[in-house]
Amino acid sequence: MLQGMILLWLTAMIPQSKPPPCDLLTQSCRSPTAAQMTLLISSLVLISTGAGGVRPCSLAFGADQLDRRDNPKNDRVLESFFGWYYASAAISVLIALTGIVYIQDHLGWRVGFGIPAILMLLSALVFFLASPLYLKQKASKSLLTGFVQVIVVAYKNRNLTFPLPNSSGNYYHKRDSKIVAPTDKLRFLSKACIIKNPEQDIASDGSASNPWSLCTVEKVEELKALIKVLPLWSTGIIMSINLSQNSFPVLQASSMDRYLTKRFQIPAGSYGMFNIISLALWLILYDRVVLPMASKIKGKPVRIGVKLRMGIGLFLTCMAMVVSALVENSRRRKAIRDGFLNNPRAVLDMSAMWLVPQFCLNGLAEAFTAIGQTEFFYSELPKSMSSIAAALFGLGLAVANLLASVVVSIIDNITSRGGKESWVSSNINKGRIDSYYWVLAILSFINLLYYFLCAWSYGPYGEQAMKVSDAGNGLKKEEELSNLGTKVRDEGNGLKDGEEY
Repeated sequence: MLQGMILLWLTAMIPQSKPPPCDLLTQSCRSPTAAQMTLLISSLVLISTGAGGVRPCSLAFGADQLDRRDNPKNDRVLESFFGWYYASAAISVLIALTGIVYIQDHLGWRVGFGIPAILMLLSALVFFLASPLYLKQKASKSLLTGFVQVIVVAYKNRNLTFPLPNSSGNYYHKRDSKIVAPTDKLRFLSKACIIKNPEQDIASDGSASNPWSLCTVEKVEELKALIKVLPLWSTGIIMSINLSQNSFPVLQASSMDRYLTKRFQIPAGSYGMFNIISLALWLILYDRVVLPMASKIKGKPVRIGVKLRMGIGLFLTCMAMVVSALVENSRRRKAIRDGFLNNPRAVLDMSAMWLVPQFCLNGLAEAFTAIGQTEFFYSELPKSMSSIAAALFGLGLAVANLLASVVVSIIDNITSRGGKESWVSSNINKGRIDSYYWVLAILSFINLLYYFLCAWSYGPYGEQAMKVSDAGNGLKKEEELSNLGTKVRDEGNGLKDGEEY
């Protein structure tokens, strides 16, 4: 990312790296050369690649420094960390959209690009200087390759029968692992760790002779954990689609009175800041005021469950779309009454502050659902998948941005048939953006019901218990399942915990 920022800054510093200024008299501009475009695109690619690596990994890396799963207050610590992480990210975006943009407008691109590059350099230096103080997870083999291996081996072994409940030594696991048998969920994948022939399947050093023929129980459980959270992950996509509605609010604000005083008006594209402000304010108030006050009243620590927080967020985004539809319907009716049906650029005698509630509701929805989902994924997935857990919400945003364009295209094609004016017309007075918002509200409500189903089918959040009794041998095993795997206690069979067989 630092290299990309430096290259972007150089495009403003070196005159040869950009086209000459446009001729104001002839209104003509020279196109950039291939080398100039290559330099610019390279800087953007490096920045986006770096951001894609830093954002999920920094969140997971920070959580790893605080995560102590034997600490009874661990959930509260992680909840506070994720909240402050998102609050600081929101504040940084707010600074970028206001302070950095102001500097770029008034001091030029050289200073405007130079300051972020310097800040990025300082952050990199601080990170490397503090590196000896960090707790670092050892790098493991590619998770993606391991997941593919589990699927391939499970398919190869699809005709195998499962070992008897009272049998032992039929599942392959690492020597120091506490997971000695797969869980009952998604049992078809459990066949990937069944040992068919110990002499052929296991090498002399205890490793699998061929990882494409035998997988460890740990790898199977990692894939199961990821598959289990995917339905709940998908429930956040609709909310992200709602959050990505940026162009229509700009058109609405442009046609409304944006003056706060006689001389100061808010730019039409800046109303999205209310989303960020409400998100940051709520996270700070929630952590420093709401929870401490509730704990003081109850006389014991109080926290809102992760699933409840996600549900509240999905409900709020549904309400945000309802409010958006009502406000737009009122704005459009006023525009028609004032005779501006064919003049979308006309400014109505209606304050653009009416748009603020929908942005605040979306900000609160993101505060509840985004942090709830991130905490849920991090707690439910194994430690080795912490970066994937942190990246899942960002992946949902990316998918939502693509689907948002698809939804707009579908509605445009359907509503413009027969020569009719499209709901999403550029002339918002002739279009029916309010009806488009109602469609999103209905989809959000259906998604809320879908979330209830997914949350119910997922089962309890956090630690679960599974008891397995081996009546034939008089054995009794109590396996406590967490997102890291299974803790096993073998009584009376003479086997040591974690022994490989």
